[in-house]
Amino acid sequence: MKRASFLASLFKERKLQLVEPSEEIRYSYMQKSESNLISAKILLENNRLEESVSLAYYGMYHMATALLFSVGIKCENHAGAIIILKEVFGIDNTSISFAKKERIDKQYYTDFQVTKQEVADSIRSAEDFCNAMADFISRLDSQKTNEFRKRLVSLTN
Repeated sequence: MKRASFLASLFKERKLQLVEPSEEIRYSYMQKSESNLISAKILLENNRLEESVSLAYYGMYHMATALLFSVGIKCENHAGAIIILKEVFGIDNTSISFAKKERIDKQYYTDFQVTKQEVADSIRSAEDFCNAMADFISRLDSQKTNEFRKRLVSLTN
């Protein structure tokens, strides 16, 4: 119930809205996701591990945003978007939740150790997540889109 009330508060604050589905915006976020993953690999190759972790997460987040815009959901809150993946779409959000925590840890704190192998694993996880999201998006139709939109509305009331 906590998650539903959090989504309801985002909806009330207009940080979560139903909008027209947009293939153009979906495509833009998919491109952004791809760019982030490419950059994460370049940073890994150049031992910029903290930055690579951040971009691996953003690759995932932008792909999640692409999914939301595919069905006409605009969410301006990372935690909200991650909750929506699970609560509205029934998608396992474990990997993106972990990536978000890792990004926050690496971006804001200094008391950590990260290895090249851990970063390589996080990039692989991000790629797997993004591929699964792209597959999910490719199987959307108008009936599923309407169901997902209705599910969001029922969670925010």
